[in-house]
Amino acid sequence: MPPPAPEDPAHWIERALRDYPQRLFLRTPHGSSLSYADLAQASAHYAAALGALGVGAGERVLARSARSPELIILYVACLRLGALFVPVNPQGTAAELEHVLRDAQPALAVLAPGEHAALAPLAAACGARTATLGAGNEGTLPGSARAPGPRTVTARAHAPGELAAIVYTSGTTGRPKGAMLTRGNLASNAAVLARAWRFTGEDLLLHVLPLYHVHGLFVALNTTLAAGSGLLFCERFAAPAALAQLAQASVFMGVPTHYTRLLAEPALDVRACQGMRLFVSGSAPLTAATHEAFQARTGHSILERYGMTETLMNTANPYDGPRVPGSVGCALPGIRLRLADRGADGVGVIEVQGSNVCAGYWGAAGGRAADFGPGGWFRTGDLARIDAHGYVTLVGRTRDLIISGGLNVYPKEVELELDALDGISESAVFGVAHPDFGEGVTAVVVSAPGAKLSEPQILAALRTRLSDYKLPKRVLAIDELPRNAMGKVRKEALRERYAQLYARGGDDERAL
Repeated sequence: MPPPAPEDPAHWIERALRDYPQRLFLRTPHGSSLSYADLAQASAHYAAALGALGVGAGERVLARSARSPELIILYVACLRLGALFVPVNPQGTAAELEHVLRDAQPALAVLAPGEHAALAPLAAACGARTATLGAGNEGTLPGSARAPGPRTVTARAHAPGELAAIVYTSGTTGRPKGAMLTRGNLASNAAVLARAWRFTGEDLLLHVLPLYHVHGLFVALNTTLAAGSGLLFCERFAAPAALAQLAQASVFMGVPTHYTRLLAEPALDVRACQGMRLFVSGSAPLTAATHEAFQARTGHSILERYGMTETLMNTANPYDGPRVPGSVGCALPGIRLRLADRGADGVGVIEVQGSNVCAGYWGAAGGRAADFGPGGWFRTGDLARIDAHGYVTLVGRTRDLIISGGLNVYPKEVELELDALDGISESAVFGVAHPDFGEGVTAVVVSAPGAKLSEPQILAALRTRLSDYKLPKRVLAIDELPRNAMGKVRKEALRERYAQLYARGGDDERAL
């Protein structure tokens, strides 16, 4: 049976540790494992170690470390202690780390062992003590957790409105902002997803996602904890290894890139997925072509969902019912959506209201900012259509909207037509300054192996599918689309790269 809704969302972690002590919580492909009782004990030890380092309730713990079971234990320890977990990308630059250190002002920065010597002075200059998740004793949290001392977490009342984590946005429109997520945000969204996706104690989720992002941390991990399910935890994603592990798992959560790479494996078929009950995709748009190809190969219809750092998960295609390719589904239970500034074409900006919406932005970003409107509605900046059945189809971001010759062009619409052409593997469409049209619709494409499409051929094909004002002024070849760690195309990088394309005529660019 699906787990019941928590009667007190502030204490959901304690219930998970108390109610399922003998269940498997985590197993690695190498054979090591943790039960829920083991997680309760280890997180209590980590909480005691944090306390010995001066971390108390309400203080921030920055975590910059490779994904590992120890990082998960640290996260659970922070929840139990009442400290705020601040995950950051372990591959980020020192300058990016400094921004978060100065904004979040953590009491403790947990660093990877190999970079502690280089980054500890920076953390100290920002007022943070440091530790690592290394295997040694001195200066490591595991070592401190093994030291003599108290081994229990003092139970105390936690209100749903108390902060649990600060997660920094990707910073594509400026400096990253720290979204303040409450205990109620995490608990309510986890309970909703566990029910909607039919999680039970029998499930084993193949976990390959980063732990500094809401997808891997709050969708995959929290949903598992809410249901008392288990994790098959891999250090990283590699398509051959993931395919081999599917035989042991029942659920897989990934980004679209994971699915395209799995599709490149000849061994992906119905038999390889016979023990699976659910594949979930998010963090970036899943193309209809990938959805359909995966279903044809495996018999499974990928469940696509939509969320963001500030709101966790907002929508999902149904567990029972049609999973529409190209759509991110309908609003999840208890979450309301509406379209603001809707145009004649039905496209508007998604606004969200519900217990999933964060408490605002931390530090320099200040309070609830302009994105948070009256009545608790959060303006996402995502452009979408919503059909008569409530299915949401994303068409882009407000910052990605192209206004060419005074007319609106939605990049997603052009990308769908490009991706449907034989010989094109993937594409990205964006606007850059144009001396005549204000913004020129510009496309970059990655060609399929052996393809020989030319720019004139592509434009000729598009003319039968798109109005003239939507046609790209240029279609350029590119070896690989720039992406962030979660697979989202970094269009700001493309706009910057091609900013002078039309000013200089574009003759020096690589045409098809």
